[in-house]
Amino acid sequence: MQGMGTRSLAPFLSHPLPWLPGALAVRMRCKGSHVDLVWEIVLMEPFRLCLALGPVAVYVLLIGALNLSRRPFLVNGTRDAAALGLALSGLAIVGPLELFFPHAAAARFGPYVWALLAAFYALCLALVLLLLRPRLVVYNLSVDQLRPILADVVDQLDPESRWAGDTLYMPTLGVQLCLDDVPGMRNVSLISVGPDQSHSGWRRLELALARDVGRVEVPRNAWSLGMIGTGLAIGLGLMALIAIDPQRVADSLFEMLQLR
Repeated sequence: MQGMGTRSLAPFLSHPLPWLPGALAVRMRCKGSHVDLVWEIVLMEPFRLCLALGPVAVYVLLIGALNLSRRPFLVNGTRDAAALGLALSGLAIVGPLELFFPHAAAARFGPYVWALLAAFYALCLALVLLLLRPRLVVYNLSVDQLRPILADVVDQLDPESRWAGDTLYMPTLGVQLCLDDVPGMRNVSLISVGPDQSHSGWRRLELALARDVGRVEVPRNAWSLGMIGTGLAIGLGLMALIAIDPQRVADSLFEMLQLR
């Protein structure tokens, strides 16, 4: 670095992190023997920003709407995880999939390589869903409200069932689970314990519990308003971004698909 005086070198390291809406880029500037790292905020291109945050906004609105309802909602763990995977699909596309984008394949297949990448993500998500252990999620219901309902259902399905704290063992159905709740959001998860689980037993428990849970009426959850407000804010922000400069959004799309 000697002999360079106060002359600044052109930045040779400037790479924004594509999976962050407002990403950080780093530049290295040399003055004499002193090296400065300069951090800059680099905004993501409009189309990538919409693709990354759009599914997240829809997911947040959906969860907020479920918790705003006066009726609890029960869903099995596979569907719950699938919804989360779809919400994160945009972040995956503008993040790791674009970071490791196969340019050699794009030179041959053109924009159709994105269809292959989307199929790859779908297959990875399907693999994760198949490997998940059985689980049930009850939205908009506290654990104290769920316990008596679950106790009645368990007595009907398996009189030999036993409780140990928050753990339930149902030998006839081949189900062993524990209760895990999110107090602020009034959400409860019934998580399988141990590898030996009967999927047919879990299905019977799901149908019986969904029937009884659907009859309960609960007060609206105040936390849901914050989630709905967050989802609306993200959605309106993305819509405003598109309305302000639609041509830039289109250019960003064509650039991502390598049509220009």
